Amino acid sequence: MKRLIASVAAAALLVVPLERGSAQGPSTLQIRATSLDDLRRWDSYVSARERAGELKIVRVDRDPSIAGRAIERLQQYHQGVPVWGAQVVRDASSGVAESIFGEISAPLTIATDPVLSLNDARTHLLDSAGATLLRQPQLVVLPMAGGEARLAYSGVVSSDGVFRVFIDAKGGAELLRYSEIQTQSAVGTGVGLNGDTKKLSMAQQAGQYVADDRLRPPSLTTYDMRADLGRLFSLLNGFVPFAPSDVASDADNVWTDVSAVDAHAHIGWTYDYYFKRHGRHGLDDHDRPIVTLINGVTPEGAVTLPISSQYSINAFWCDACGPGGVGTMYFGNGIPANYYLVSSGQNVVQLAGALDVAAHELTHGVTSSSSNLIYLNESGALNESFSDIMGTAVEFYFQTPGAGRAQADYLLGEDVFRAFRPGSVNGIRSLENPLAYNQPDHYSIRFTGREDNGGVHINSGIPNHVFYLAIEGGSNRTSGLTVQGVGAANREQIEKVFYRAFVFLLPANATFSTARAATIQAARDLYGATSAPAAAITQAWTAVGVN
Repeated sequence: MKRLIASVAAAALLVVPLERGSAQGPSTLQIRATSLDDLRRWDSYVSARERAGELKIVRVDRDPSIAGRAIERLQQYHQGVPVWGAQVVRDASSGVAESIFGEISAPLTIATDPVLSLNDARTHLLDSAGATLLRQPQLVVLPMAGGEARLAYSGVVSSDGVFRVFIDAKGGAELLRYSEIQTQSAVGTGVGLNGDTKKLSMAQQAGQYVADDRLRPPSLTTYDMRADLGRLFSLLNGFVPFAPSDVASDADNVWTDVSAVDAHAHIGWTYDYYFKRHGRHGLDDHDRPIVTLINGVTPEGAVTLPISSQYSINAFWCDACGPGGVGTMYFGNGIPANYYLVSSGQNVVQLAGALDVAAHELTHGVTSSSSNLIYLNESGALNESFSDIMGTAVEFYFQTPGAGRAQADYLLGEDVFRAFRPGSVNGIRSLENPLAYNQPDHYSIRFTGREDNGGVHINSGIPNHVFYLAIEGGSNRTSGLTVQGVGAANREQIEKVFYRAFVFLLPANATFSTARAATIQAARDLYGATSAPAAAITQAWTAVGVN
């Protein structure tokens, strides 16, 4: 059996020099319609393409924050074959379009008759990329970076990672791959990483207490791998089902395992934030089960096992992992107290102890169930940024603002990535000052290389900084432009703006420019065209160089 290696928060730790250059992308029609004239033109265009079968409605959502709105997500097709990532989102009130956003391919002429059969595609995918197919092949039209389009089969494979792979539908050659790992009843009690006592929703079963939340609507279960990497690999790859003995357990319901306490509590708190702040019922808004895995490796094992770093200094969400592809959340346990990471000079403790890390990773599940932002280039950076933003929002919802552990701030992972070597810092990213963590804070200095799926963690600093400036205000360090934020007392306004835009309005292949237009429109929808949130969002995007 080949082993699944899930590299996630490690990607978040990548320190790659920034290089200048222009972004490449396929020939697309960019739709950002908010004015009356643009809406008339693009609404007519979208309706005509829908009648022709070139756009098809794949989902209709309703944002509970704005009554009467129906948000259609339309997928582009060419001769009946979906065009990868090409979507239009149309928000309408009583049938009248209020905004339309999209990134779709220009007219295509490519033939759609594959040479390879579906079975041939399965064979080629396995030969090219992996030992296990987690998502079966699908015939798609793939827009390429140079502007051309190719007929391809796409599937998700597991082998030394979880990857979305595209192979040519004629000869089987690999065209593209990128990582799919998106990093980072009985009421019991337990003490978490930061010494705080938490109440825990557990169940009583066979004379013991198990980490199975019966108080919240979805199935919310924490599984303890007990340092059995073989069992962990089998479950992540979906080779075997979960067993009752996999569930984390305790004899007296006074829990002492820090990872179990914090993982179970922080997952529940994240669910509560989305429900209370945004009216969302779990990851998919339909109370999809939430599966969490802990204790894959002990801290001591992190320095003795050859592959353990993937499961010790990482937390990740994998949408395709787990029995039946249920989707899984995993928390590593860090490294021993007298060790540090050479790359950053930091010691790392149990990742479940960071509320923002838990909320960050679960937000990937929200994204995959809504806009499904493609985890590559600018759309991937937006995917990562939304997770950072919501991780920060959850922290401020439950914790008191401050600079100490278990306090809310604009750093990511500061409770678990701790300064150790002189000159090192706490945390892995900063929304307030991305440059301090080797992230760009301005579009002119964005990363344009291929590493990190095209800079999904690196370039997330740009939209992250927009969120910070829109709330707190201040000047961008690169442009010098100043933003009048709404103020910390009105934080909820900006959180709701980003939630509405990223969940409902963005197409899967959105660019930063589309995100600018969508968040400005969301602010206008929620608070009015001349409102403080609309002005703050507009100023913030301009300050970071995105127009």
